[in-house]
Amino acid sequence: MVKKNQKELKTTIEIHRVAHYAFFVGLLLAIIAGLFRNLLGPEVLVTTLVILGFLVGLFNLTTKETLPFLVASIALMLAGIVNLGLIPGVGLYLRSILSNIVVFVVPGAIIVGLKTIWKLASD
Repeated sequence: MVKKNQKELKTTIEIHRVAHYAFFVGLLLAIIAGLFRNLLGPEVLVTTLVILGFLVGLFNLTTKETLPFLVASIALMLAGIVNLGLIPGVGLYLRSILSNIVVFVVPGAIIVGLKTIWKLASD
């Protein structure tokens, strides 16, 4: 019985670690793709960021991380509305980076929001 619980705990930690790495890879990819805007095709970039965002939303968050994640997601989505392209020199890069980060965060926010609603409805 104890060995079974230890095995489940180890599996949970490994999944959490994969999702943790998916977060860092997604964030790094969003920043690099924003700096080198024409490096990847938009279909490949968006698909990759969405898949990584879903992985983060499904496996990475604990109950106490839910509210801060959702608040940060809302802040990033609202910041994505601002036209950063008006800033001379770096504005286009900032706009591109923020747009990529929003594409990465939104799928995770949808999953976490649905999980939160499900949990509230279950209680």
